[in-house]
Amino acid sequence: MSIAERKGRHRAERESRIVAAARAIAERDGWDAVTVRRLAGEIEYSQPVLYSHFQNRDAIVAAVAIEGFQELTAALQEATRGSSGQRGALENAAKAYLDFALRFPALYEAMFNLPTDLRFADAETRPELRAGFDALATVVTPFCVDADVATETFWAALHGLAGLERSGRIRPSARGERLALLIQAMMASHDNSPDRSL
Repeated sequence: MSIAERKGRHRAERESRIVAAARAIAERDGWDAVTVRRLAGEIEYSQPVLYSHFQNRDAIVAAVAIEGFQELTAALQEATRGSSGQRGALENAAKAYLDFALRFPALYEAMFNLPTDLRFADAETRPELRAGFDALATVVTPFCVDADVATETFWAALHGLAGLERSGRIRPSARGERLALLIQAMMASHDNSPDRSL
């Protein structure tokens, strides 16, 4: 292994440790507790070393979010693999999405709520984010005419349900009923699309 390859590997390992520490602190104590000073102490790197990897805290949050999108994509793909039919795939994806959001609240917050320079729905959207969108689009597409709009709507509904349940504003016991209504609405949108009424 060349010196440059070794340096690159060590740099990637340091970045991975920083991201893992940020996630652990955030899951344990919330994102307000994630500071560059605390991260430096937690992983025993100096603050200048952290700044040599990430420009600021928002850049660390963005790195956590990117990791989260990779994990969400994998969860969605795993949930839909082997589903019985298109409706089953849609249901399994919806359940997997909510399970992910509720199981990893700090990670989900980094992905969707905290300020980052990540761009969505744009030519500059990173492939990890696009892959998450595509995993949802795959299960939505059979039920719509405009896959992007339908996927955005499905995603927005799941995001809203996750946020309301996480904040205790809706009953967790009715999650199954809400998902059934959402699935029914997605399927009905196909039957009521303008192209089908001609």
